[in-house]
This record gives sequence, structure tokens and C-alpha cells, in this order.
Amino acid sequence: MRMTVNGRFLAAIATCSLLGACASPQPVPHTGLASAPYLKPNAEDDSGNIPYRYSTQANWATYSKVIIDPVVAYRGTDNQFGDMSESDRAALAQYTQSQFTAALAKRFAITNTPGPDTLRITLTLTGAAISTPVLSTFAHLDMAGNVYNGVQAVRGKEGMMTGWVMYAAEIRDTSTGQLLEAFETKQYPNAFNVMATFGSLGAAKVGIDKGADTLVAQLK
Repeated sequence: MRMTVNGRFLAAIATCSLLGACASPQPVPHTGLASAPYLKPNAEDDSGNIPYRYSTQANWATYSKVIIDPVVAYRGTDNQFGDMSESDRAALAQYTQSQFTAALAKRFAITNTPGPDTLRITLTLTGAAISTPVLSTFAHLDMAGNVYNGVQAVRGKEGMMTGWVMYAAEIRDTSTGQLLEAFETKQYPNAFNVMATFGSLGAAKVGIDKGADTLVAQLK
């Protein structure tokens, strides 16, 4: 007999209880990145969203323009895409390009020309996971799932069976080539965000939206 949606969800709840949490991978300093030798554990991040970072404490107010390199999916053997399809990776890369460009355009003039007042931002998708169809939405509607997701929301962690995205950001001064800032991050929707569970890439895209807004706020 085929297990019902409710049965599969309850089994998932039981598994999570045995494991203590529905843990998902955390970012690692991916060795194929140009910034990898600079990245260090980020002691200033209590949330765990940016576990690795390099910073020169640059004065962002001196920059008014930005070059945004084409976003690519990381190809190193230490990538964290799991079995995500190539088409989904490409779709996320395209979405990341459009969303970060739109967000950064609120703060900078977008350009292709290097200069003393111009940053170059390189974004590399290093991992992602899709939301589990049906079950991720059901987790927000079922009482047991609501309890678990409520705890996760308070902790600032991802919801049950909900997708996420990881990416690396490298920010350079285009006139000197100096690396000013670099970090690896994991982003995902609030655990109570039901709308983000619709569509397999919905949660990962919300994570990208959050990441874009966070970066713009950082560079002000």
C-alpha cells in the first residue's frame, strides 16, 4: 500500500526527532574559489548564515559604481548541490544574476568599465536544495510541523524539508584588483514562510532575494 502524504510526513517528523533536528549541510570554504585562501571562520556571525568571511573594513561610501560578473554554479568536487539538476542550477544562476543586479542598482550605477570608484562583485553559487514537493507545504499546515517550524523560526534556521541556497561573494576594487570582502553564506526563507514552499526552487529563490537585500544594506 502506498504511504499517504500524512504518513510520509509523520515518518519524517519521527526521523527528525530521532536525529534531534532536520539538519542540512552548512557552507564550507570551497577550495576552487579565488578567495578560499583568505576565508576564515566568522566569529562575528551568531546566526551561522555567514560562517566564513574575509574583510578589509573598506569604506564603501567611496564607491558609486559596480561591475557584476556573470553568476555561475561552482563546479568543484566540493560543491553542495547534491543531485540538483543542471537545469535547476542554471535557473538559479540566472535568477541570482537578475535579482542582485536589480538590488545593487538601487545603490550603485551598473557599469562594465573599471575605475577608482568602481567595485567588481563576483557571485558563485556553491550549493542549493529544492523544497520537498507537497511535504514542505504540508509541514507548514500540520500541527506538528508548525511546532517544529516555530522553533526553527525563533532560531533563525530553515524550515522542515524546505530548500536553501549557498553562494560565495567576492568584492574587489577594480582599479587595484584588491580583494576587499569575501564570504560564503547560506540563505533560506523564514521557517514560517508558507509561500516559499510552493515550487521546488521557491525557497532557494527567496534565499537569493534575502541575500541580495542584505548585501546592498552592507555596502551602504
